[in-house]
Amino acid sequence: MKTGGSQIKIAIVTGGSRGLGKSMSLHLATKGHDVILTYHSKKAEAEAVCAGIAKSGRKAVASPLDVVDHKSFGAFAESVRGILDANWQRRDFDFLINNAGMGVYAPFMETTEAQFDELMNAHLKAPFFLTQKLLPLMKDGGRIVNISSGLARFSFPGYSAYAAMKGGVEVLSRFMAKELGDRRITVNVLAPGAIETDFGGGAVRDNAAINKSIAAQTALGRVGLPDDIGGAVAALLSDDNHWINGQRIEVSGGIFL
Repeated sequence: MKTGGSQIKIAIVTGGSRGLGKSMSLHLATKGHDVILTYHSKKAEAEAVCAGIAKSGRKAVASPLDVVDHKSFGAFAESVRGILDANWQRRDFDFLINNAGMGVYAPFMETTEAQFDELMNAHLKAPFFLTQKLLPLMKDGGRIVNISSGLARFSFPGYSAYAAMKGGVEVLSRFMAKELGDRRITVNVLAPGAIETDFGGGAVRDNAAINKSIAAQTALGRVGLPDDIGGAVAALLSDDNHWINGQRIEVSGGIFL
């Protein structure tokens, strides 16, 4: 599909049915991009996001994906191939945003191996192996954004395992940028600060004391909102930023400066 003489760009956003992924998907649509967004169990919410994108004049398709189930990634890649052909008459896509995941709050001494493994599977193994499966479908000159966390830079007790996985993603992203450069594919990390969503039980959004404490430590005087991150991802993927590669970009309003 082309518009104004140029081909529409297609983004895959994992975890696009809610929270930050929802905002990313909607912002990408406002920039003129089409979206394949994934969801784990909330099909109705994912379809509502697609409907919102359609209202902006862009096209979106929701597809189920469990990022913890690595054995399903090959089948997911094949489903993406079919989605691209059926909806865009294309064999490739342009952007991949590895966003899906969950939060687990547990002090270091109380973190179980099961919690550790779940976080590793979702936040480190998924970006690694899902990207492997999707790269044959990515257009040369494409763009990858891996979502990390401000917690890879500063420390809040109770998030040691989660932060360790995000630290791993940041290292992985540098290697991906180096090794995919021959295809002109850029790889960057976007690291949100504390955001008002349902992530991790919604503590930042719903606990007034936590919200106030984080706002007091942030230069701009508030915690983040989903649109702060969705807008940043869309901006990072604009043509103007094609020369940014292998970088970690924290979007946190200036927390703990």
